[in-house]
Amino acid sequence: MPAAEQTPIHRSAFRVRSPRTLHSSGVAALVLLAMLLVPPASAVDFAHEVVPILRQHCGECHTGNSAQGALSMNTRELLLKGGEQGAVIVPKDAAASRLLELVTTTDESIQMPPEGPRLTDQQVATLRNWIDAGGPWEAGFRFDPETYEVPLRPRSPELPAAREGQSEHPIDRIVDRYLLEHEVPWPTPLDDATFVRRVSLDLVGLLPSDELLDLATDPKLSTTDRRAQIIDRLLADKVAYADHWLTFWNDLLRNDYVGTGYIDGGRKQISEWLYNALATNMPYDQFTRQLIAPPTPDSAGFIAGIKWRGGVNASQVREIQFSQNVSQVFLGINMKCASCHDSFIDNWTLEQAYGLAAVYSQRPLEIHRCDKPTGQQAAAAWIFPELGNVDPDAAQPERLRQLADLIVHPENGRTTRTIVNRLWERLMGRGIVHPVDSMGTRPWEADLLDHLASDLAAHGYDLKHTLRQIVTSRIYQSQSIIESADNSSASSFVFRGPIAKRMTAEQFIDAVWQLTGTAPNSIVPGNRPKPKDGPRPENPIAALRGDATVRASLVVSDLLMRSLGRPNREQVVTTRPADLSTLQAIDLTNGPELSALLQQGAERIVATKKPADKLIGGLFLNSLSRTPTSAEQAAALAIVQREDESQSETNNASENLSVSGVEDLLWAVWMLPEFQIVR
Repeated sequence: MPAAEQTPIHRSAFRVRSPRTLHSSGVAALVLLAMLLVPPASAVDFAHEVVPILRQHCGECHTGNSAQGALSMNTRELLLKGGEQGAVIVPKDAAASRLLELVTTTDESIQMPPEGPRLTDQQVATLRNWIDAGGPWEAGFRFDPETYEVPLRPRSPELPAAREGQSEHPIDRIVDRYLLEHEVPWPTPLDDATFVRRVSLDLVGLLPSDELLDLATDPKLSTTDRRAQIIDRLLADKVAYADHWLTFWNDLLRNDYVGTGYIDGGRKQISEWLYNALATNMPYDQFTRQLIAPPTPDSAGFIAGIKWRGGVNASQVREIQFSQNVSQVFLGINMKCASCHDSFIDNWTLEQAYGLAAVYSQRPLEIHRCDKPTGQQAAAAWIFPELGNVDPDAAQPERLRQLADLIVHPENGRTTRTIVNRLWERLMGRGIVHPVDSMGTRPWEADLLDHLASDLAAHGYDLKHTLRQIVTSRIYQSQSIIESADNSSASSFVFRGPIAKRMTAEQFIDAVWQLTGTAPNSIVPGNRPKPKDGPRPENPIAALRGDATVRASLVVSDLLMRSLGRPNREQVVTTRPADLSTLQAIDLTNGPELSALLQQGAERIVATKKPADKLIGGLFLNSLSRTPTSAEQAAALAIVQREDESQSETNNASENLSVSGVEDLLWAVWMLPEFQIVR
C-alpha cells in the first residue's frame, strides 16, 4: 500500500478497545440482540420466483431490445441504473423503490404493467422480499441472450511482440496490448516490502519470514533475481503450500472436518488424499481423474456428496449433487438451475443435467421437473458429445473413468480454462472470466485466458507452474487498485491491475498465531477413530508435516473464523464475501476468541523481556512489512509501558511493559486495513 494510503496509529486508537470494559458492559451482547430482533427478509429464489414475474409482466417493454422509458432490465446493472424517471429499485429498501409503487398503484396513468393482468399479492410480496434482500441476481443471468459463443477446444494464441523497454513475460505482453487498446496506464510497480508480503500471503498464506524480508532487499541481487528466489522458496515449501491451498480446495470440493453428514456417515472426508495431492503437487489432470473416478475410497467423498437426512428435493439427491458439483468445479458451469428444469440463465437442459447425474447413479434415475416425476428415465451422457461420450450400459466405475477421460481430454479446453481462471482470480482479485463459476461469460481478454490454459497443459498440468507464471509477471508485481471485484459487469469491466483483497479467515488467524506463537498443538484432518484393540493410527497429515506449526486450515472452524467468512462447505464455495459485516466488527472488537489470543499473545511477548522499541519495530515489520513512523513509535511506546495494576512486579521488570498495553497494541495493528488487506 502506498505511504499515502497507510493508516497511522494514534493514541486514540488504543482507547477504542478495552476487553475488560466491553465484556462487563455487555455492549456486544446488546448489539447482537438488536441484530437478532430485526426480522430478516424472506429468502427469495431469484431464478424460480423473481425471473418469471419480471419476464411475464415487464419483459415485453424492458428486456431484449426494448427499453421503454430508457429502462432496461436485461442485467442487474441496467436495472439498478434505472430509466428516465430515475432509479426504480433501491436495494434493501423496497418501501423506497418505485417499482413497488408502479405495480401496486390503482392510478391507471402510471400503473405497471399498463395492460394485461396485474401482479398478484403473492407476486408483489415476492418482489418486495427480493428488493429488501438486496436484489440478488443469479451470476451470469441476462434477460437478453448473450451473443458470445463459448469455445470448447483449447487455443494457443500468438503472443504480441514485446514493445521496446517493456516486459518480455508472456502475460505482460498480452496485458500490455490490452492496456494500450483501452488507454489504461500501467500501474505503478510494487516496492520490495509490499511485494514480499503479497506473494507470501498469496502462495503460502503466511506473513513473510524475517529471512524473506531480508532477501527482498538484498543489495547483492537484482530485483528480478531477488523476487524469483523468493517465489521459488515459497513454492518449494510443500508443507506451507499444502496448508494454504487446502483452504481453497476444501471450499471448492465441499470438504470439511465436522458438520452436516459427518456425524451419521452421510458424508466422507477426503482430507488425507487432498493434503497429500497438494504436498506432492499432483498434476491437475491426475488430480481431476482421482476425484471423478476414485482409485481408492480416500478420494471418493467429493463425488459422493452429502446424503441428507429425511426427505429432500429431487435436485438434492446424491446423483444430482454429482452433476451440479462436477460441472461447477471443473467446467465452470451452473447446472443447478438445469437440475429442476431447463435453465433460465444459459442453454443447459434438464435432460443434460440428469444425463450427467446418471453417470454416477447406481439405480434407475427418473427425471424430475420442479420436483415432480416425469416418468422418463435418465441415460448416462456427457454434455459435450463432440469429444466423445459415456457408455450408458457400462458399470458405474467404468462410466466414471470414461467421464474423467472426457473432462481432462486434450481437446477439452473448458477444464484448463476454468482452473487457470480460478487461480488468476485468487491472485489478482477478479477472474479473467467473471464470475468464476460462469465460464460462459465473455472474458475481458480471451488471449490471456487461452494462453494460461494452453500453457498449463503444455507443462504437464503443473498448477505451481501456472502460479509461478502469474506471480513473476510485471502486472502481478504492480500496485493494487482499491475497488470491488463486482464493481461492474463482464461487458463493462476494464482491467486496470490487481485488485486489493481482504485476508481470508485462515490467513488472518494464521497471522495472529504467527505473530504471537499461540497456534494450537494438534490438527484435526485425517484423525481416524481408535480401533477396539491397539493404539489410534498415526495421523498421516501430521506425519507429513513433521513439527511444522499448526495452521488454521487444519483445525475445526470456530466462531471467529465463521464470522470472518469460513463457510460450512455444504455447498461448493468458490468466492467468499469480501465486505465487512456487523458480526465481524463485533468479533474483531470484543469477541472472546480474539480476546483470548490477544491476552495469550501479550503474555508470551512480555515474558520474552524484549526491549519495547524492538518489540514495536518487530511487530510492525512482521505485520505490515514496514517500520513504524515516529508518531506511531511514540504512541505505541506510551501504551506498552503504561501502568497496569494487574501486572506483577516481576512482569513489569522488562521496561515496565504492560500486558494489557501490549494487547491493545496488537489489536490496533491487526485492525489496520493495511494489515487485513493483501495489498
